[in-house]
Amino acid sequence: MSDQSKKDKANLFIIYIIAFVAALAGLLFGYDTGVISGAILFIKDQFNLTSIVVERVVSAVLLGAVIGAAFSGSMADKLGRRRSIVITAVLFSFGAVGSAFAPNIPALIACRFSIGLAIGVASYVAPLYISEISPPDVRGALVSLNQLMITCGIVVSYLVDYMLTLGQNEWRWMFGLGAIPGIILLIGMIYLPETPRWLVKQGLIDKAKDVLSRISRGRDIDREINDISNTLTDKKCSWKEVFDPWVRPALFVGIILAFFQQATGINTIIYYAPTIFEFAGFSSHRVAILATIGVGTVNVLMTMVAIWLLDKLGRKPLLYIGMAGMAVSLGVLGTAFHLTDLSGMLKWICVASVLFYIASFAISLGPIFWLLISEIYPLKVRARAMSLATVANWGFNMLVAATFLTMTDKLGKAGTFWMFALISIAGIVYCYFFVPETKGYTLEEIEGRLRSGYWLRKKH
Repeated sequence: MSDQSKKDKANLFIIYIIAFVAALAGLLFGYDTGVISGAILFIKDQFNLTSIVVERVVSAVLLGAVIGAAFSGSMADKLGRRRSIVITAVLFSFGAVGSAFAPNIPALIACRFSIGLAIGVASYVAPLYISEISPPDVRGALVSLNQLMITCGIVVSYLVDYMLTLGQNEWRWMFGLGAIPGIILLIGMIYLPETPRWLVKQGLIDKAKDVLSRISRGRDIDREINDISNTLTDKKCSWKEVFDPWVRPALFVGIILAFFQQATGINTIIYYAPTIFEFAGFSSHRVAILATIGVGTVNVLMTMVAIWLLDKLGRKPLLYIGMAGMAVSLGVLGTAFHLTDLSGMLKWICVASVLFYIASFAISLGPIFWLLISEIYPLKVRARAMSLATVANWGFNMLVAATFLTMTDKLGKAGTFWMFALISIAGIVYCYFFVPETKGYTLEEIEGRLRSGYWLRKKH
């Protein structure tokens, strides 16, 4: 093996370590969104909450995420990608401990809101950081590592929920244990480098070269610095530039994909899976949470499959396959709730449908939304454009989560899931006509094609 090959192999290992540590933000994202699904059953019983108050407790995180995402673009541009993740680690840890000791519902909502702020920032800064530090041939897999960690966080939260279901106050431990990965992320990020693209944007060329010397694999560092510099006509970016006509196709893709990711019902499953299983006939909180662990496990396994396929099949084929599976499973789930004479079979049809839905989501909209918004925006506006798409994502998330129980009351359980199925079909049509294929392009090539008006419907 040549010296260059040894160096390339060592650099790739460093890139994997960097991506893994940054993706711990995804683990926290997943844990703190998933843990509420089990905890809320006990909080509801202990405080005798109505459905409306339950929706408020669940959606407090989402309101915080919307606000956090709104400020995250400016934060990432001013402070850097790395420092922004450090701040989220502090917020995650503070919110987890505060939730564990909350004396009443208003205090719990306030602490969950703090966690939401962290999630809003981390949900886009982590994939942005990984995207900007990764070489193009493994960028899809490494950015999607963040999504894998989100799914791992969710399944860990389900396991914790299940293990702590024997008493009324164990929900406090469910929340408090989230501080552990927050502290690990904080320590890890202190030692990681800033992304070379942000450093070039700040005029710190020598520091950017130093980072690239540690992560580049057989690439000309001076040429890469020059390519990055050529995408920057000005160090500062205004919101007006985010809406420039040549940027709009990418901007609309991010926002509309955010809508389809949330309006197809994913977080009604994540937040309310035990509740849905109790709707279907599971008799106890503990058994419903146990069934939910299967949902989390399938989510992790199929996200691993997606990571393996993203840089082989591409983004669009996986979107078609996954969204078609989501539409079918949601249709079956709605029909199962509609046919009231299914009696004992209902809960098993429900479990099978939910598992198939999660598997389909995990290979498509789950990782691909976050991957695409880290790829398709020009460097100069990337932080703000990703922030806008992330705000849209959390806004749609909050809307769906805050109205799910109300929708099942008004439309019925069957009608609600049929509606999600129809939205999934509409998403397939939208992806066919408007979503680009980015597999194999560098970020600078994607920007050049967008700037020239050549939107990447297919690779040539």
